[in-house]
Amino acid sequence: MDRVTTNPSLRDRKKAATRAALSAAAIKLGRCLGFEVVTAEAIAAEAGVSTRTFHNYFSSKEEAALHYLEEGAFEWVELLRQRPASEPFWESLRHIVLGIIDDPDRDIHETMEVAKMVESTPNLLARKLELDSTLSQAFTDAIAERIGMDSRADLYPRMLQSIIGAAVSAALALWESGESHASSARELVEQSLAQLEHGFVDPVPLKQN
Repeated sequence: MDRVTTNPSLRDRKKAATRAALSAAAIKLGRCLGFEVVTAEAIAAEAGVSTRTFHNYFSSKEEAALHYLEEGAFEWVELLRQRPASEPFWESLRHIVLGIIDDPDRDIHETMEVAKMVESTPNLLARKLELDSTLSQAFTDAIAERIGMDSRADLYPRMLQSIIGAAVSAALALWESGESHASSARELVEQSLAQLEHGFVDPVPLKQN
């Protein structure tokens, strides 16, 4: 699949828009009807394109549905690589993650709902596990580049990529539960990143506004 590019051409933007529309259609139909009964033909019709066009972009309905999550996940990798080389790692990470959380064009609740659909659909979950392996290595490589370590031989970059994703997911899950005393999802994500940066000897409190 195509990744985020710095200056995409008009043709690339049109292709990205079609890909996004097909992915959105796959997710919408999956959530409304149950993903097992959704077909490539139905996804194409929902997106207003031909079935042939669908197969030009995706090899399966699972690939189409996962595109939404994949683009968001791999964007972390690209954004990290685009941060200034002199910027401290944790500052770069906060800039990226909080920028995504604050983006008015992104719906964090929707992302969480899509993730739930994937986890409850065996075929999608199996494909997502394959994707997670690729993403984990890509994020580990990007982290290692930033901190001057070897992503293949050193433990630290591998640990970071694992705990960063887990920490942000935990923060968002707590926010979605409605049981947190935080005032926003952003506040919980900030706390999770601060906790990672300072270690786990003592808990880092929520910031008081």
